[in-house]
Amino acid sequence: MAQGKKSDPNSKIVAENRRARREYAIEDDLEAGIMLEGSEVKSLRQGQANIAESYANVENGELWLINGYIAPYAQAKTFGHEERRKRKLLVSRRELARLWSATQREGMTLVPLVMYFNERGRVKLKLGIAKGKKLADKRETDAKRDWARHKARLLKQQG
Repeated sequence: MAQGKKSDPNSKIVAENRRARREYAIEDDLEAGIMLEGSEVKSLRQGQANIAESYANVENGELWLINGYIAPYAQAKTFGHEERRKRKLLVSRRELARLWSATQREGMTLVPLVMYFNERGRVKLKLGIAKGKKLADKRETDAKRDWARHKARLLKQQG
């Protein structure tokens, strides 16, 4: 039997927040579980979610995902779910305390980066502890990315 690594059918990326890395300077990240209803999991299996406009917040000692969109599941007529409801995120007490103290500092926010199924088939959310970028910072990031792309093109032409 070959020792090659097979891709796990359970693990797959459901939704990605691509704008987050442009809009925010991400200082740290962590993985959080998410409490879902059955129809939400079915909808996520079909890849119908959006976390681009969402954010996470600590309220009353609990961590919540706010404004995350999960499309309604067509087959769940009676027991459907609300698309943009607040969903509870599951982290340890120590991580929750760390996140709360980070958000109390100036300009820090909790940004969802990726929603995915892990290798055990559980839905996880990767959160970034981030600071908002100013317009000049965004331009600088774009300039660095463009230069790296241009440099790679030049090296490719020479080699």
